[in-house]
Amino acid sequence: MSLIEQAARRLEQLRQAGADMPGDAPAATADAPDAIEQMMLARGGGEPAESLQDAGGTSRQVSIDLVRLAAAGIVTPDAPRSRVADEFRVVKRPLLMNATGKSAVPVKNGNLIMVTSAMPGEGKSFTAVNLAMSIAMELDHTVLLVDADVARPSLPGMLGLPESRGLLDVLLGDDAIDLRDVLLRTDIEKLTILPSGSPHVRATELLASDAMNRLLEDLSHRYSDRIVIFDSPPLLVTTEARELATHMGQVVVVVEAQRTQQSVVKQALATIEACPLKMVMLNKGRHVTQGGGGYGYGYGYGYGYGYGYGR
Repeated sequence: MSLIEQAARRLEQLRQAGADMPGDAPAATADAPDAIEQMMLARGGGEPAESLQDAGGTSRQVSIDLVRLAAAGIVTPDAPRSRVADEFRVVKRPLLMNATGKSAVPVKNGNLIMVTSAMPGEGKSFTAVNLAMSIAMELDHTVLLVDADVARPSLPGMLGLPESRGLLDVLLGDDAIDLRDVLLRTDIEKLTILPSGSPHVRATELLASDAMNRLLEDLSHRYSDRIVIFDSPPLLVTTEARELATHMGQVVVVVEAQRTQQSVVKQALATIEACPLKMVMLNKGRHVTQGGGGYGYGYGYGYGYGYGYGR
């Protein structure tokens, strides 16, 4: 069979599998939602980006609309320097120190970082994506962003990705599905996505299973430069986040300023007391506008970490 015949056969296989081929679909729109929460709840937000099987028949290549993300306040590699980008540079530094064993006390599985919140709507998915984007800009690290909010996955809508198999499908133990088959390689060189996958009534049990332990062990040690960020469910809404937290080296709890009560934050932290390292990040904090003439609202962050929480 000639090279041309092989190529034609390969294209036909892709079309039969449902892959979008160049010229088959309209270009993805760059229209951003009016609010971050609307983007999080959106499913697809326009036409999904082109998605093709790679030459090895494993992970797929997807394209992320960086213009759309930037309009929603997400850090992107090609964007000029911004306040949000600078804040995430500060936030990621202690996380990277712990992940790479450069902190004062070694952190087991420090490269496994879970981002969660006490209640929905506090900005955990926004934080997880921004953190992943910021770390992907590092010279010495690659990032795997896992959509572990299996009850209410947000990443497909935020990133404009097609819904596909993912984490839960791998945990179900189907021999025909390998982790590499469900990973989405993005056009951001150092960023890979693992979708939540097909909904399942026993999602909590799957996250607490031996299969999950083996998967996390593999993710933690397969690549020495990889940082794995999990966008997890809120701690006080489902039990999945609490199960997932038991496997993590670091947990980041996002708290919305001026909204989340202190008692709620303490209750959320109490559910993950066994986790060795917990950080609290203040989101949507007030900041003084330029010139000191008043206050504005944005995605301001503060963080603290330790083996408990203060008053």
